[in-house]
Amino acid sequence: MLQIFSDLASWLTFDLMGLEPNTKLADAIHFFIEDTTKIFALLLLMIYGIALVRASLNVERVRDYLAGKNRFVGYVMGSGFGAVTPFCSCSSIPVFLGFTSAGIPVGITMAFLITSPLINEVAVLLLVSLLGWQFTVIYVVVGMSVGMLAGAFLDTIRAERWLQSFAAKALEQGQAQASRDNSEGMTSTSMTLTERHEFAKGETLEIFGRVWKWVIIGVGLGAALHGFVPDGWIEAHLGDGQWWSVPVAVLIGIPLYSNATGVIPIMESLITNGLPVGTTLAFCMSTVAASFPEFILLKQVMQWRLLAIVFSILLISFTLIGWIFNAIGPIL
Repeated sequence: MLQIFSDLASWLTFDLMGLEPNTKLADAIHFFIEDTTKIFALLLLMIYGIALVRASLNVERVRDYLAGKNRFVGYVMGSGFGAVTPFCSCSSIPVFLGFTSAGIPVGITMAFLITSPLINEVAVLLLVSLLGWQFTVIYVVVGMSVGMLAGAFLDTIRAERWLQSFAAKALEQGQAQASRDNSEGMTSTSMTLTERHEFAKGETLEIFGRVWKWVIIGVGLGAALHGFVPDGWIEAHLGDGQWWSVPVAVLIGIPLYSNATGVIPIMESLITNGLPVGTTLAFCMSTVAASFPEFILLKQVMQWRLLAIVFSILLISFTLIGWIFNAIGPIL
């Protein structure tokens, strides 16, 4: 099926535009068209399919369910919920506020917030085709582990002390309300097939409308790297597996912003140009989950001390992940 997108890109690039094969411009345009159409198609199909399954999922019920669970189970479920919800880091902020208002501990909420931009169904599907299922499984496990460990650490140091005053007050009120409602049961919500379709359609249009531009930006950068970066340049500067190349890649990713879907084409280009898998993952995770735009938004709900702690956790985690993947890459 994926061959359709390659054939379409070839027709548009070589037949319609008349570009000569094996030139840098043709390679870049072919890459851009193929990956853009492929990602857009996968986005529409996957978001619609997942939304159908999630049509009866009530966020309020999820909050109530998480709030009443054992703390460790809460970390696992918060991270797991983040992994299956197609939110970028910026769109996860309202959910963070919702969880806080429901009285869910900050650690569980952060497990969700950190995992959500790192893992989504489209990124996983593309990673399987790019790196294989072994790397993809490890990536998912590592991404969820980062969220869970960060959440546990933040609860241990009582990070709620450093929320902005309105968020701290919302957390306190939510926990008080949860205590009062603890004995009440939950009722399930049933939806007709038509209602599920309408929900899925609205979800698809809303999410696609929010991320399409980042896909184009991400694919555009990937196409530029693929078509115009001289062969061997990246490998010569960051590709020899030097220990310092991983933290440098993490720092380079901070000023940038993309989501997990848009960053996959960049990852593909970097790996194709000789960058080790671990260094590539460290750069891409930094771009997705530790970028300036996300932290500008987080500053609205966190004091500087908590923001600095979360930022440090992410940078250290991504650096360690990069070193680990560089070490196991030759084995896999």
